[in-house]
Amino acid sequence: MTSTNTTGKTALFDFDGVIADTEPIYDRYWQEAAQRYGLGIENFNQLIKGTTLPNIIENYFSTYSKEFQEMVIQESNHFDHTLPMPPVKGALAFLHLLKAKGIRTGLVTSSDDLKIKRAFELLQLDGLFDTVVTADRITQGKPDPMCYLLAAEDLHEDPAHCLVFEDSFNGIKAGRAAGMRVIGLSTTNPAEQLRPLVHEVIPHFESLTFEHYLTW
Repeated sequence: MTSTNTTGKTALFDFDGVIADTEPIYDRYWQEAAQRYGLGIENFNQLIKGTTLPNIIENYFSTYSKEFQEMVIQESNHFDHTLPMPPVKGALAFLHLLKAKGIRTGLVTSSDDLKIKRAFELLQLDGLFDTVVTADRITQGKPDPMCYLLAAEDLHEDPAHCLVFEDSFNGIKAGRAAGMRVIGLSTTNPAEQLRPLVHEVIPHFESLTFEHYLTW
């Protein structure tokens, strides 16, 4: 692929824990759900971070009946499509800054189209992304790099020229496997655990300048 972006790296953003500060809400939901479903898996909420619902069903509920799986899907979708979406500190301002500077951006998320449509309305995201890759566009979820490679393909961008913003270990693995540089947000996992895996760790986007972005 040939890059047409001469200003700086193309920026690709995860959604939960990067744009929206929803991970604590998901933690509570899946911790309770894992107990309710009798999974008996310790730290289940941590294991599934960044993965799609179909992957969760395939990896953890394949031995359950189709009826039980459908119940899990319906309950999760209802939660997913009604949860509050407070923005990560400074995230929206940073997106506007990048767009003002001519940086191309993409949203790359394990969430489905319906949830992201709602997010665009609640957070007024229209015009802030040049491509959107959701769970509905991929067959392999994070940590597989498919989603990030698809975003680069959408933008006709060399993956090596993409900068990924991620908070989950699965998302970081996906970005790195795609051959992209990753900036880790410590909104979900401790900075000391992220630091060996990413180019740099940030707590949020507040006070970031375009010069910070260019140094990455």
